[in-house]
Parts: sequence; structure tokens; C-alpha cells
Amino acid sequence: MTKIKNIIFDLGGVIINLDIDQTVKEFNRLSQTPFESIYTQLQQSPLFDWFDKGEISEYSFFEELQHALGTSISHQNIIHAWNAMLLDFPLRRLELLKTLQPNYRLFLLSNTNETHITEFEKILYEQHGYKNLESFFEKVYYSCRIGLRKPNSDIFEFVLKNHGLEPKETLFIDDTLQHVEGAKKAGINGKLLKKNEEVDELLRYMNLV
Repeated sequence: MTKIKNIIFDLGGVIINLDIDQTVKEFNRLSQTPFESIYTQLQQSPLFDWFDKGEISEYSFFEELQHALGTSISHQNIIHAWNAMLLDFPLRRLELLKTLQPNYRLFLLSNTNETHITEFEKILYEQHGYKNLESFFEKVYYSCRIGLRKPNSDIFEFVLKNHGLEPKETLFIDDTLQHVEGAKKAGINGKLLKKNEEVDELLRYMNLV
């Protein structure tokens, strides 16, 4: 493998801990329509893709979600349930990023939405005193702000082109296989972070840290 000079990180499950089941449980507590019928990590209603790509507003997302679930639960309850999946930022992962910064160009590439950004930035500040993730990366890319979404290869090509990165010199780490495959289609070295595997362990195994 060509020497790695650039590392692109996913956010959920790689930098921040996630538990999607918590969101499913919260929505199922609020609605009689099973949330799993419209949302899973691997497959979901187009509604969630639209929100992740910034194609609909937060208000429209909440209204459409009410309709899909056949319920009139408040927007505040929807926000609480939708954000329930967002857990914590382990300090070891933030320290790893700081350790890597002198030796690699670091980027963040996440499928996310404005509701989640507001919440995880709040969590990050409360836990570690950082207002956002920008200080850890050369550039942070959120799908809802660039109108592109993983696993489509165009989002990876967008990042490569914006920064003049060579695909073969670039590593992408994600905990979702289809996103890793999307990176590989763009010529990037894609690595799947396995369940219960820490990102520093993966990088050590690859002799990158």
C-alpha cells in the first residue's frame, strides 16, 4: 500500500459513540407505528436521506416524521427521541486525533443533519470544552451542508478534489461497510472499523500510529 498521508474519519461509531437502538426505543415509546419500519442503520425511508442531504428543513422533517408515524407528538419530543442515539466522545479518540495531526492531513466526513449537529456539539462542549470538531481536522464535512451523502462515491470525490488529495494516499475509516465500499469506488483505501474495535487499535495494526 502507498504511504498514507491523509485520513478521513466517519463520526458516528468512530469518534462519537452511538446507540441507534436508543432512538428506536424512544420513538416506539411515543408512537404505535414501529420506528424500525421506516429506519435502520443499513436502510431507511428517503425522508432521512433528504434530511441528511439538507434537502428538507428541520421543521419539514419533523412534520413528515409525524405523518409517517401517524402521530402528533411534539417537535420537542421528536428532537429528544432523534438525538437519543448520540452518546459520548471518549477522550482517547480526541487525544488520538491530536496525536495524528502533525503527521497526517485529517478530515471528518459524516452523514448527519442539523438537529444532530446541534446536539453533538453540545455534548462535545459539555464533556470536553470544545465548541465544535473543527480544531481536530483540517476540514469537517457534514452531508447536510454539502448536499452529498455516503455511500455515493461523489461525496468522496468531492473531498479529494477540494483538497488535492491522492486517493491511494488516503485512508477512510467508517463503521458501516457500504460506506467503506463507496470510498473504495473512489480509489480510496477504505477500512471498516469493526464492532467493539477502537480506531487507535486499527491504526496501530496498520502501523500508522
